[in-house]
Amino acid sequence: QVQLVESGGGLVQPGGSLRLSCAASGSIFRIKAMGWYRQAPGKERELVARITSSGVSANYADSVKGRFTISRDTAKNTGYLQMNNLKPEDTAVYYCNAPIVTTSLDEYDCWGQGTQVTVSS
Repeated sequence: QVQLVESGGGLVQPGGSLRLSCAASGSIFRIKAMGWYRQAPGKERELVARITSSGVSANYADSVKGRFTISRDTAKNTGYLQMNNLKPEDTAVYYCNAPIVTTSLDEYDCWGQGTQVTVSS
């Protein structure tokens, strides 16, 4: 069994920063590309950023380019989303996602439980 657990959400004022973490646990052999998604009330879930398994390449939604940075620590099986200059429209539940290959070579498309980010004065 493998799972992803997010942390780091909270309430922040406009212009502030937060760092989200996504920790994978279980019988992990390999974690493939990791993505951060968000879902605001009444809206569809959208991709915010994705990083390759090596961590060398990343891509971002236009709405967060220049403000958010995705990274990962492969040794710790953990991904991060650094969010700067936050805006009220960034308010959403943030989820991490990654296909994880277990030590028995089964692959699961894993989602975390989500962490709430609220940007408000």
